[in-house]
Amino acid sequence: MMRKLLLGLDIGSSSVKASILNADTGRAIASKAFPEEEMPIDAPDDGFAEQDPEMWWKYVQQASKFVLSQASVKKGELKGIGIAYQMHGLVLVDKDQKVLRSSIIWCDSRAVSIGDQAFKSLGEEYCLKNLLNSPGNFTASKLRWVIENQPEVAAKIYKIMLPGDFIAMKLTGEIKTSETGLSEGIFWDFKKNALSKKILDHYQINQTWIPEIVPSFSLQGSVTSEASKHTGIEAGVPVAYRAGDQPNNAFSLQVLKPGELATTAGTSGTVYGVCDTPLFDPLSRVNTFVHVNHQEKKPSYGVLLCVNGTGILNSWIRRLMGGNRIGYDEMNNLASSAGIGSEGLTFIPFGNGAERIMQNRKVGAHLLGLDLLKHNKNHMVRAAQEGIVSALTFGFRIMQEMGMTLNTVKAGKANMFLSPIFRKTFIHMNRVNLELYDTDGAQGAARGAGIGAGVFSGEAEAFEGLEMLETFEPNENFFEPYEEVYSRWKNHLEQIQKMSL
Repeated sequence: MMRKLLLGLDIGSSSVKASILNADTGRAIASKAFPEEEMPIDAPDDGFAEQDPEMWWKYVQQASKFVLSQASVKKGELKGIGIAYQMHGLVLVDKDQKVLRSSIIWCDSRAVSIGDQAFKSLGEEYCLKNLLNSPGNFTASKLRWVIENQPEVAAKIYKIMLPGDFIAMKLTGEIKTSETGLSEGIFWDFKKNALSKKILDHYQINQTWIPEIVPSFSLQGSVTSEASKHTGIEAGVPVAYRAGDQPNNAFSLQVLKPGELATTAGTSGTVYGVCDTPLFDPLSRVNTFVHVNHQEKKPSYGVLLCVNGTGILNSWIRRLMGGNRIGYDEMNNLASSAGIGSEGLTFIPFGNGAERIMQNRKVGAHLLGLDLLKHNKNHMVRAAQEGIVSALTFGFRIMQEMGMTLNTVKAGKANMFLSPIFRKTFIHMNRVNLELYDTDGAQGAARGAGIGAGVFSGEAEAFEGLEMLETFEPNENFFEPYEEVYSRWKNHLEQIQKMSL
């Protein structure tokens, strides 16, 4: 009997992951991330962060070939491809689909002042009520930076894309984007349910640069014979789903209804909550986008809090402690040897560019309360994990102020959620239940492709094979100790902010 298989691709800034999902069982049968070490991020100037889109494509080819071989995929078995991707990146191509410059990626800070000025010029009321955000440091502002600073590049632009749109183009030869993707870039007018003419006019963005808009779940093009040669994917297989990494992570965890929440803790840390009304934070510290299952008659929005300095802080400490000579499991054991509060040691983790929850300010990373006679590496590791959770809690409480109900959070059992100390800190500081699942972004993208290609009849069937691994409930006896940790962290943050004024 011929299997029905689906391929999910997750284009991150650290790696490209591919997974093959058996649609008949709902389980992944092959998975691989490339490269083995993290992909490089170029920083040609202070606050800049860029990657070559052709590098992503190279690793898509390698990862696809590997999992197709690992799963022994036969002709006719692969029914669809789904693509998840790092949000907010800007890719520019000319008429020959050649990349014009490196992609300005999510953690790049160069366009902060451009977005701030647009917020004032367009009017805060218009931005918050129509865009649900300040233009901030998002994709539209990054494009304006190119127009202002690299006019010779802007003159050659044929289309602008997000990272996932670029990979879809390489697979199908067609340049398309999605409503959810445009909302991530702050191109979308939520009141008019259309492109924001005001933002395009203000930034002098040619509307013809915007690709054709397709639904997240839909037939969006088929793999070309040329792409087939490079990837091993059979020609004619449809690309049937695309979404940014955080909406897709929520989808992969079946977070689709109002009040449901998803979280991640990789290079960056996020909490993503779904609502059916267009909520916004007046200070744009957390951001509202179109969710993957949004329909005009049945709206669905995702509210995203993001902390850039999450896993990157943990990996920085690992490098200091010897790099490959120490594993993350060993680091987690070290953290468990220190008590709650790390004996007064506090980490402010904002060392990876401008932070949205800090109103796009570059606060930087800070280690405070260090006592050379008392603190050791155990305290250092635990303080980092407590500092990361405190930063997420800061955003969590903003979401609560917006009126969101935050009771149970879902996550994949991966990255920092593998750490018992991180999990314990997260559930007690935020007073939530935590559910861990056997899934990831690539598997979520594969399930999305199954819906888009009609392999699954709908969401219920797509998630029949999703397995919950563990659940964690907070113990109220720990609420006060962790609240003290958070209060100390917040006081330190406020002192740092006052010093920078």
